[in-house]
Amino acid sequence: MAERERVSPQMRTAEILDFLRAVPGVFLTNNERDLSQSDYMCRIMPQTTLKVAPYRDATGYFAFEIFGGATVHMDLIKKQINPFEKLRLVRKAMPNTLIQGLCRGKNLFGYRPYPDNVVETTVRLFSQYIDVWRMYDFLNYIPNLVVAANAVKEAGKLLMPCICFSTGEGHTDDFYTKKVEEVLSLLGENIILCIKNHSALGSPARIASLVSSIRKRFPELLIAYHGHNTDGNDLARLVAAVQEGVKIVEVSDHGFGGSYSQAPALTAIQNLHDYGFQTPGLSVAPLLDASDVLRRERRLYEKFTGPFHGFDPTVKRHKLPGGALRIAMEQAENAGLLGRSHELFSELIQVRKELGNLWVVTPGSQILWATAMSNVLNGRYEKPVDDLKRLLLGRYGPFPFEKPPEWIYQKVLESGRTDGKKWNVILAEEGGLQDLADEDFKARRLMLESALKRPATKEELCMYLQFPRDALDFIKFEERFGKTWLLPPEVWFHKGGFADGTRISFADEAGKTHNIDLISTRKTADTVQTSLLVDYHFQTYKTKRGAQQ
Repeated sequence: MAERERVSPQMRTAEILDFLRAVPGVFLTNNERDLSQSDYMCRIMPQTTLKVAPYRDATGYFAFEIFGGATVHMDLIKKQINPFEKLRLVRKAMPNTLIQGLCRGKNLFGYRPYPDNVVETTVRLFSQYIDVWRMYDFLNYIPNLVVAANAVKEAGKLLMPCICFSTGEGHTDDFYTKKVEEVLSLLGENIILCIKNHSALGSPARIASLVSSIRKRFPELLIAYHGHNTDGNDLARLVAAVQEGVKIVEVSDHGFGGSYSQAPALTAIQNLHDYGFQTPGLSVAPLLDASDVLRRERRLYEKFTGPFHGFDPTVKRHKLPGGALRIAMEQAENAGLLGRSHELFSELIQVRKELGNLWVVTPGSQILWATAMSNVLNGRYEKPVDDLKRLLLGRYGPFPFEKPPEWIYQKVLESGRTDGKKWNVILAEEGGLQDLADEDFKARRLMLESALKRPATKEELCMYLQFPRDALDFIKFEERFGKTWLLPPEVWFHKGGFADGTRISFADEAGKTHNIDLISTRKTADTVQTSLLVDYHFQTYKTKRGAQQ
């Protein structure tokens, strides 16, 4: 086993775990999924990913995280690519590297709990391509991971459950060690445990203490560290974690990583080597090649980096993870509140304390930020969002520390009610986790096929079950315009249209060149009619002004 230089997708789960235990050193996971989400608002296009795939595959990473989190939904909303097709392309382009995905347990890739049969079917279908399933629950309520975790194991894939980490009252080593014990009790011991430091919190000493406590209680447990570099200090935390026995750390490409995603891979390698740690099977030359390409690509995504740049040490107070922070600033700007950002963040800090010092990670980060914005705009808890009501009702799981004060329950749960019920009655009658009935796949398939006017595939139904409107819009978009992900980002993100007579040339994933020739563009008050040649085939499209084309 130890003769191998690196793990591969051809290895069984037990072989991978044995390899990690037997081979001394530290392994690196390249997390483009989180980089895209934290630094570029989930807008990294497939053409960029595929352009550097050969270099990343040759680097010898433990895994490449390209799937999950918010990217599944965003790929559909922004019409970027079918999530299944993205995985097929990456799998083909990176045959020697494990593909990793992030799942929110019972919430999958969405923002609410799904029925068990939806969870099981989704995991089974995506497991055709995903080798490592990293999953978490935003309340650290481990029972919410059981159904998805069992589906991962049944698919023969590697399970990497996370404990979400934060700081402040209640967030002690003892609390987290007991959570790890619960993970092992409910999910089994053939796992890799991930410490998910989603908000770049704690000092290197704090992370070292956490890892040491877990390792002391579970000395044979394989541990991975997922951190963010929001405050510019995650490299130090990463090294401290490795010194205490962490086996896998997550990194980004130094030519592409921005402020809020993972620490740069090359710098991590250099520091680990200086501290005497090997990085088995890893080659630096292709890593350098990837960043050389990505430096040129990143200029195409600058518009998605948000209004603020640079590190943010104040994350220790507001605790928003990178992706949520970018989106929060965008929402504040759209609402005309960017000039009141200090007030918004002060309110966020207060809300988080009042709601029990929870982990500020999806969907919790959205609930807390939406509540803070609403409180600033409308008065404190005067117009609560529905997800806050569900949180107080315990629909996501129990509060891990203290429950919010009664006055918040009263304001939120009684808001908008017409039946006159008091908050304590509402909580008693409607509170707690819901036992969701299995989805009627046959009925849902009929609805989808009625809208499409044709038979639907298993993959289309899977996306529709999770995001009905957005999945349907995407499928219809692709039927009309084709596989637009083939367009390079400089074309996809181009603003203002192209002049008549322009030729756009680009290569597909197989290297074949395609041409689009713009013939004429006619604009009215409401529509744009474009005539063009696509690989010398005449086509005409009429779209509403402002629609994505």
